[in-house]
Amino acid sequence: MNLFETVAHAAPAGGVGGDSGLINILFLGGFVVIFYFLLIRPQSKRRKEHQNLVGGLAKGDEVVTAGGIVGTINKVEDDFVKVQVAGNVEMRIQKAMVSATLPKGTLKSLDETK
Repeated sequence: MNLFETVAHAAPAGGVGGDSGLINILFLGGFVVIFYFLLIRPQSKRRKEHQNLVGGLAKGDEVVTAGGIVGTINKVEDDFVKVQVAGNVEMRIQKAMVSATLPKGTLKSLDETK
C-alpha cells in the first residue's frame, strides 16, 4: 500500500496554441489605447488650453494664480506679469502660474461682499 502517488502523468500530445502570441499582442495594444485615452489625451488637452490662456493674457485681465492670489494685470512682460492685488501693491508673477482668468468685475463684487 502506497500512501503517496508517485506516478507522473504526461500532458496530452499536441503543440502549444499558435494564437497565444496574437492574444498577448492584442492585450498589449488594448492597454496602450486605454492608457492613451485615459491619461495622455486629457493631459495634453489641458496643457494646450493653459498655453492658450497664458498666451492671451492682457492688461486689465482679472486672474487667479496657482497659489490662490487674485488680482488685475497691470503689465505683461515676456515671462512675467505684474498683478495688482491691493491698492498700491503689485506683485511680479510668472505667466505659467496664472491658473485662470476671471470675468470682468469679479474683483469689485468680491470687495463689495465685505
